[in-house]
Amino acid sequence: MIEIKSVSLDYGVKDLDLTIKKGEFLLLCGRSGCGKTTVTRLINGLIPEFYPAEMTGNVLVDGERVRDMPMYRIAERVGSVFQNPRTQFFNVDTDSEIAFGIENEARPPEELRARVEQTGRELQIEKLRGRNIFELSGGEKQKIAFASVYAMNPEIYLLDEPSSNLDVDTIAELKQHLRLIKAQGKTVIVAEHRLYYLMDLADRIVYLEKGRITGIYTPDEFRQIPDETRKQMGLRALDLTKEVPVCPQDTDSAKKEKPVLELREVSVFRKKQPVLSEISFAAARGEVIAVVGHNGAGKTTFSRALCGLHRECGGTFFWEGEPQNAKKRLSLSYMVMQDVSYELFAESVEAECSFGIKNPDPALVEQTMQELGIAPLKKRHPNTLSGGQKQRVAVAVSMICKKELLVFDEPTSGLDYDSMVQVAGLFGALRAAGKLVFVVTHDYEFACRICTRVLHLDQGKLLDDLAVEPGNLEKIKEIFSVTEKEKRGE
Repeated sequence: MIEIKSVSLDYGVKDLDLTIKKGEFLLLCGRSGCGKTTVTRLINGLIPEFYPAEMTGNVLVDGERVRDMPMYRIAERVGSVFQNPRTQFFNVDTDSEIAFGIENEARPPEELRARVEQTGRELQIEKLRGRNIFELSGGEKQKIAFASVYAMNPEIYLLDEPSSNLDVDTIAELKQHLRLIKAQGKTVIVAEHRLYYLMDLADRIVYLEKGRITGIYTPDEFRQIPDETRKQMGLRALDLTKEVPVCPQDTDSAKKEKPVLELREVSVFRKKQPVLSEISFAAARGEVIAVVGHNGAGKTTFSRALCGLHRECGGTFFWEGEPQNAKKRLSLSYMVMQDVSYELFAESVEAECSFGIKNPDPALVEQTMQELGIAPLKKRHPNTLSGGQKQRVAVAVSMICKKELLVFDEPTSGLDYDSMVQVAGLFGALRAAGKLVFVVTHDYEFACRICTRVLHLDQGKLLDDLAVEPGNLEKIKEIFSVTEKEKRGE
């Protein structure tokens, strides 16, 4: 049993009281910054051991104060899967990573080998055995991170945004893994923004707001919350099958625009091995195009090739009828990476907006910051901002340097409902400005709000190129794997 008794921290968490029974499945939800991750760090001892804080109150696991337990003893009882699996890897191959935790428990070699074999078999990840971790997709890395914890067989599992980088099919596999450990009688605590896949697993749902627990619900009670109230609470959809793509009103005018970008039989390679073959399509200004496909389908590699960042390609790229080599594509495009922090370099938001730009126009910098709502943040260091704020800074840079082709890689990864809506509004502003936008995404709820078109990449090909309109609705749902079968968790 886990008890959080009157815990307060000096950075906004106030009077947390929560008892979690042995074998209970608990879902923590709420807006970004509400305290979900903090709760998990209190249970696994990372607060205050690794994240210093002035703390009052107590956290108990089986009646023992977590603060009094050495970290190795906490790790024997509590297994943690972080949002970014790369932060918990210690090896370069998958078998060594799965074995790492039990190896540190000084298990005999024969027991260690047997446990790794059992883990691979029970989680159905045999095809990931013996692989180089750096060659895995994001979803595959998440599976290995989970397997490394599962191999240790802890009594308590903590998972922080485990679905943030996963496609819908991989989320369904994650759901089966969670169902498995729940059936084993483990205690499971999941902090999540994506709620739909957990609704028939959770025993209780804890809603946090500004560092406080403001609601505890059964799943049935939670489902009774009206949609508008749920959105006002900053929560994502509970049932993706009810989400319907909304064709933006000016899509027809975008269709009439003359294409500015054209790809003719473009193939993309990685280490001389084909990733995508003979991709051909054209696109006009004012389109927001979702690039969709399973984890590992080549979406990010394709996007980097589009921007001239990945050079192992064949075929021809045209912009306004003129062939574009990699250098020319770099000059007209701007890519916002999945982790925006990698492309923020300056000491302030204001300096970032003109960083690396020759003869920047101060008036344009100020105007752009005002339009994107980041002017009040202009003296802040970019790395002190939230994920959504960092996204807006990166977009401001793209607009100030007057790029025409913008590419976003998973811009809503780990975002709550409010931030997702803000990003959608941002894309709407880019459309209105006549930009051509590509967005790599698994987020069907987000795609419903703003995308005008869907490119489906899989099996090394462009399988579908669909306008977002009523006649294509069922096919688009199928591409995102949003079906009644998925809803039932089959």
